[in-house]
Amino acid sequence: MNITYIVGLVATVVVMVLGMMGGFPPYDPKNLGNFMDPASIMITIGCTIGVVVASFPAKTLASVPKHFQILLNTKKNDPQVYIDQLVELAQKARKDGLLALEELAQQQEDPFFKQAIMLVVDANDPDRVRSILENDIECMLARHDAVAGMYDKGSSVAPAFGMVGTLVGLINMLNNMSLDGGGADTLGKDMGTALITTLYGCILAHAIFSPIASNLRTRDEEEVLCKMIIVEGITCIQSGENPKLLREKLLTFVAQKQREADMGEGGGGEKKGGKKKKKKDE
Repeated sequence: MNITYIVGLVATVVVMVLGMMGGFPPYDPKNLGNFMDPASIMITIGCTIGVVVASFPAKTLASVPKHFQILLNTKKNDPQVYIDQLVELAQKARKDGLLALEELAQQQEDPFFKQAIMLVVDANDPDRVRSILENDIECMLARHDAVAGMYDKGSSVAPAFGMVGTLVGLINMLNNMSLDGGGADTLGKDMGTALITTLYGCILAHAIFSPIASNLRTRDEEEVLCKMIIVEGITCIQSGENPKLLREKLLTFVAQKQREADMGEGGGGEKKGGKKKKKKDE
């Protein structure tokens, strides 16, 4: 679960609502009514969604629920899991040959990982295997960039329609400036529409669309990293590299702190035992 996104979004809403009610106790909930304007909602939110819908194909728009599932799932792309699986494959291939990997490939849930293993099992040329897998990653990057671009579009359009709403409110206010004709009754409402639309546009852009785009790009970077690890690992397995050296090579893709943790789990006991033995010998 993406806790930082949820906490940040909730904190933003809470602080904003408290600010609208006065900022400091005692709060006045009646103030919230000042920020509700149907005309502003129609202009800013309605037009922003309309432009986003007009700018992207139905297939991309229909996958919005899936985007939120990806955004909130932070455990799907764990480099350490893929490194451990690749080392296991290397040990299996070293012991029983590359053809023995087919059974493990059928058990693999990740389509990209399964494809990589089967390319090796089918005895394809190493350069061809790398080329196919890297092309797959490039195509995936293009698709993900288009998805994030949808939320970037919303982030850029929302403030623009906030300004459109401001112009609408000002035009109505100027048209009703005739005080003798009762224009004073609508003056406050028109001015409120002019200002609140700008507020809605900023909220949509910076509290809704922008964080979604940023989180989707973060998930994309994590997925690309895992796929790069798979490509490097599978080509090393194909060339018959030692599993221990393979692990050390693949750990260069992750942060130093994570490398040390992995090495500590894998070899910490031997180092500690070695020190004790040396002391006893002395």
